[in-house]
Amino acid sequence: MTPIRFTIISITLLFVTSCQSKTKNTKIAEEDAVVANATSPETVKLTPQQLSKYETAYFASGCFWCVEAIFESVKGVKEVISGYAGGKEENPTYEMVGRGKTSHAEAVEVYYDPKVISFTALVQVFFGSHDPTTLNRQGPDKGPQYRSIAFYKNDKEKKIIESYIQALKDQNVYDGATITTEVTPFTKFYKAEDYHQDYERNHPNNPYIQNVSIPRLNRFKQNFGDFLKEDIH
Repeated sequence: MTPIRFTIISITLLFVTSCQSKTKNTKIAEEDAVVANATSPETVKLTPQQLSKYETAYFASGCFWCVEAIFESVKGVKEVISGYAGGKEENPTYEMVGRGKTSHAEAVEVYYDPKVISFTALVQVFFGSHDPTTLNRQGPDKGPQYRSIAFYKNDKEKKIIESYIQALKDQNVYDGATITTEVTPFTKFYKAEDYHQDYERNHPNNPYIQNVSIPRLNRFKQNFGDFLKEDIH
């Protein structure tokens, strides 16, 4: 089994922009997505029937653009969908969640092949790709909609998450800082608007993608090379 390695991701604020700032330009983002989808390389999308053959896991750790790209780079992961989870409101929209008008967080739905990668490994990817000690914040993104959450669907998954957190504490990985990650039972996931899906790949020149998302992904790649798909560099 791959040795456990931990890394804390810190993001230097070199500019004034954030995932949340998009809420003022939703229409522009939607129009940009049309252009991006017309020029970006085609990717093979699995049908719902094909995806139903795989297991699912749910995580929240900041802007879902970043989180989606990280999990999509991991071997054994078949599809990652950006969306909203962890709140009570039904049918949330990006406008609502991004402005902190709901109790939901930006989250991802990860479809994975348990024969290739385990839930435990996905939990390691989760903690290794963000800073779980920053309450209601990840990098430049502030607010409870960007909080750290590890969702579980059963007692086994809950135990795995809690045991991993205890291991992080025992090894003092975060130098005594409190781990603020919520360990929450999964209830429902709401898929985000289409223009948010595969956002990093479709908008590589977006300032937020250039300055936050891509550097975050690259740090993950450097520290977790054994987890990467063969075509990921």
